[in-house]
Amino acid sequence: MAIVLCIETATTNCSVALSVNGSVIAFKEDPDKNYSHAEQLHVFIEKVLSEANIKKNDLHAVAVSKGPGSYTGLRIGVSAAKGLCYALDIPLIAVPTLEVLAAKVEENVTVIPLLDARRMEVYSAVYFQGAAIRTTKAEIVTETSFASYLENGNTMFIGTGAEKFKAICLHSNALFKINELPSAKEMAVLAEQKYNEETFEDVAYFEPYYLKDFKTR
Repeated sequence: MAIVLCIETATTNCSVALSVNGSVIAFKEDPDKNYSHAEQLHVFIEKVLSEANIKKNDLHAVAVSKGPGSYTGLRIGVSAAKGLCYALDIPLIAVPTLEVLAAKVEENVTVIPLLDARRMEVYSAVYFQGAAIRTTKAEIVTETSFASYLENGNTMFIGTGAEKFKAICLHSNALFKINELPSAKEMAVLAEQKYNEETFEDVAYFEPYYLKDFKTR
């Protein structure tokens, strides 16, 4: 029986889930746009453990959203996850943020998660039936973006960057879930898969996947 603590802080959503064999048994989150991660994260961790009557020493692994996303949010989540793993001597699992976001879509369609970056830029990836069919990249969206996928059938665009593309996309196969945020709730199944495959990170050297260099302006 795998007990995994899942942490998602890559966007404005501060989210924590506790899962047993991939099923969520306790869950807390706050999508506050003011980035409450520093204040809320450790409180949420304690709350889900208490709610499930699970002690930290009972955990088998900690899973964290690895990015891309907010630099500050990623640092807070990854630091907390690494600290727990180091202290408890348990494995660290890293789950791509866009894969967590794509997991929110239940329809059997091509899924393109989009996270808002700067101006008309987004972080994007492409998934079909849960498998990545194109790597994650930062790109500027235009009217012709993702045309090859749209021509093949219905394509779901989900996330905070989907609104940018919806404003300029005229293709009839485009479907949209605007302003959805990745959540630790969807991370649970993905983390369980990695746990069973023993796909773990090096706690000492793991860093978030920022994708782009930090810019102050």
